[in-house]
Amino acid sequence: MEHGNRSMVKEFVLLGLSQAREVQLFLFSLFLLFYSLILPGNILIIVTIRSDPRLGSPMYFFLANLAFLDICYCSVTPPKMLADFFYNSNTISYRGCMAQLFFLHWLGGSEVFLLLGMAIDRYVAICHPLHYASVVSRPICSTMMVLFWCLGFVHSIIQVILIVPLPFCGPNKLDNFFCDITQIVKLACTDTYDLEFFMFINSGLSALISFTLLIISYMILLVKVRMGSKEGKSKAASTCVTHIIIVVVMFGPAIFMYCRPFQDSPVDKLVAIFHSTVFPLLNPMIYTLRNKEIKHAMRKLLSKHRLLDWTGLV
Repeated sequence: MEHGNRSMVKEFVLLGLSQAREVQLFLFSLFLLFYSLILPGNILIIVTIRSDPRLGSPMYFFLANLAFLDICYCSVTPPKMLADFFYNSNTISYRGCMAQLFFLHWLGGSEVFLLLGMAIDRYVAICHPLHYASVVSRPICSTMMVLFWCLGFVHSIIQVILIVPLPFCGPNKLDNFFCDITQIVKLACTDTYDLEFFMFINSGLSALISFTLLIISYMILLVKVRMGSKEGKSKAASTCVTHIIIVVVMFGPAIFMYCRPFQDSPVDKLVAIFHSTVFPLLNPMIYTLRNKEIKHAMRKLLSKHRLLDWTGLV
């Protein structure tokens, strides 16, 4: 039963959202619908951006990477959750739990840094348009993406390194449908006050600071756009508003979960569901509905494939 020399817990029990079989099957159908919409929506964004030369600007490069991150993020907890609902299972191994925690924070941290990069991109485009092509070039964008992934990795691996040595010698029930630091730490058979405080700084406070900086920066950019010339004003303002919506939708649940001193709340599970399953679905919908260029490129791509299918049938 031992894990290393100190831990005696080989698996954790996920209490999930409900123990009633009827409710589990209903939730399975509901979340399977959400999940089946997330993947095609994000894949369509990536394919559209890569196939249309007019969408070759850094803004769309970052958007395609954001969609890819959403696909990866939605592949961490929803598949396990759906399998648990379908097979009426509620356990996860110790290693599986640590893997969930690692990938959630790696991908989530990378996405936070990507949103910061997208804000920098909009700042250069609006405030220094003459230098935009040279400052935000494709090689620089690619380097930034590698940096974002590396920073997200560092953010996540620090937490895993601190959690793995903890002794888990008894309680193993997690009142959720996935593993996360806010509940794992509380199961340790030792005093975790200092660790909880560090986790609060590493996840909660950093998310709050990033959110504040992003909102302030976009508000300043909106003021700058309104004070500038009319040419391109509407498009730039619409892009900033879209980014603000994405920032609020992503950071809102994260701040709620990690900015509290690891206290339980009746709405924790609802917020976790929104953050891990519903939020990635909103990203492609928001960008698609608010961006005329993407909508036009998607219609062109879909029409082309329908024509090819029709020609092939004929």
